[in-house]
Amino acid sequence: MGVDYYEILKVKRDATDDDLRKAYKRLAMRWHPDKNPDIKTVAEAKFKQISEAFEVLSDGQKRAIYDQFGEEGLKEVSSDSGFSGGEQRFNQRNAEDIFSEVFNRMHLNPRMKSASFNSRPRNGRSSTHSVFSGSNSLNGSPRNEGSSLGLRRAPPIENKLPCTLEEFYNGAIRKMKISRNVVGPGGKIITVDEVLTINIKPGWKKGTRVTFPEKGNEQVGLIAADLIFIIDEKPHEVFKRDGNDLVTTQKVTLTEALTGCILSIPMLNSKALTIPCTEIIFPEYEKIIPNEGMPIAKEPGKSGNLRIKFEVMFPIELSTEQRATIKKVLNGGGSP
Repeated sequence: MGVDYYEILKVKRDATDDDLRKAYKRLAMRWHPDKNPDIKTVAEAKFKQISEAFEVLSDGQKRAIYDQFGEEGLKEVSSDSGFSGGEQRFNQRNAEDIFSEVFNRMHLNPRMKSASFNSRPRNGRSSTHSVFSGSNSLNGSPRNEGSSLGLRRAPPIENKLPCTLEEFYNGAIRKMKISRNVVGPGGKIITVDEVLTINIKPGWKKGTRVTFPEKGNEQVGLIAADLIFIIDEKPHEVFKRDGNDLVTTQKVTLTEALTGCILSIPMLNSKALTIPCTEIIFPEYEKIIPNEGMPIAKEPGKSGNLRIKFEVMFPIELSTEQRATIKKVLNGGGSP
C-alpha cells in the first residue's frame, strides 16, 4: 500500500471524521515547523506527512480510493478529481492551507462555516496569521502567551546526557526511559513510561542539544514542555578532545627519546595504532598523525588529527661510569 495514512495519524481504519480531525489537531500542533525551530527540517517533513494523511482520509472519495487501491491508486486519479498524481501532488502550501482551515474554525462565529487565515486588506497586500506567531487573534484582541488557541507552553526541561569519547567517535544509540504525566480520559492525570531513542552521531560534541517536542509533563490547558538533552563529555583515561583533534600524552624513557621507539596506542575503535618514532624527542615536542582524530560530523569521511605529546622519564641516578659514557657520546666521541 505504500504510505500508511492511518498509521501516520495514529487512528484505526474505521476512524470517523471526528476521530480524524482530533488526531490531526493533536499532531499538527505538535509538529508545526514554527513550534520546532531547532529541528525545523524534520518538523516540516512530518507536518507535510500529517497534513497529507488528513487531506486524503477526510475526503470520502479519496479515502475510498486509498482504501481499495492504496497510495498508487491515488496517483492514478485525474486532476479533475481535485487530486493530481505524481510526486508533486502535495507541498508545504497545501499543509498550511489545511492547518489554517482546521484551526481557523475554532475561533469563528458558529454561524460562519469557514474562513482562511490568509486575508487581503484593501491595500492589496495579503497577510498571514499563524497560531504560533505573536500576532493578534482573528477577533483583533491581543493574544496571550502561546498560541491563538489560548494555550501557554511550559518552559523546556533540560537534562545533561554524559557520553564517552568512544560514543562520540563510533556513534551510538542511547535508550532513555522516562516517566511523565499525561492527561487521560476525562482530564485525569496518569503516569506513563516511555523510552526515547537518541542516535548519537560520530563527531558530535559537548553541548549538542537533542529536543523531544512536548515530552514533558502534561497539564490541562497547558502545552507540555519540550524535553531537551544536552550532550556532555565524560573524561577519558587516554585522550583529551581539542576540537576535532585527539590529544594523548605518552611516557618514554630518556633512551627512547634519544634513540627512537615504537608506540602502541589503544584507539577509540578498540584497535591499537602502531607508531614508529625515529626522531629525537625534545621538550614540548608534539608528533601529529593526520586523520586519526575525531570524525568531523559536518564532513563525513574526514577526521581531525591525533596529536601525541611526550613525557620523558629521566633516570633518578647515574653511576660515574655512565656519566662518563654519556658525556663522551654527547661530546662527539672525545675524552670524557
